[in-house]
Amino acid sequence: MPRRRRHAPQNLPRAWHWTDDANCSDEDPSVFFPNGTTGLALLDIRYAKSICRACPVRSACLDHALNFREDHGVWGGLDEDERAEVLRAKREAAERQRRRARTRARAASAA
Repeated sequence: MPRRRRHAPQNLPRAWHWTDDANCSDEDPSVFFPNGTTGLALLDIRYAKSICRACPVRSACLDHALNFREDHGVWGGLDEDERAEVLRAKREAAERQRRRARTRARAASAA
């Protein structure tokens, strides 16, 4: 009986393949994960965001952070509070869509 492979072929994209092209890959990670939000930490956050601004994989990084609910650090140019706001806005938009769909369904069934 043939042996099963335990690893994916090398030509398949890895889950974090986008990090290969990230501008932050050569930076000190502490810049992207500072302690606090004032003083020197605020400077690190601003510096991290400036690196993200020109990054070719910024959107993939932000998608990762939103999908995996990264709670700390600067990801895709947004800090924790900014990502929380994006997620809140997405939840609210989805709820509005659900309400509109229910309203349309009720109107269609009443007709």
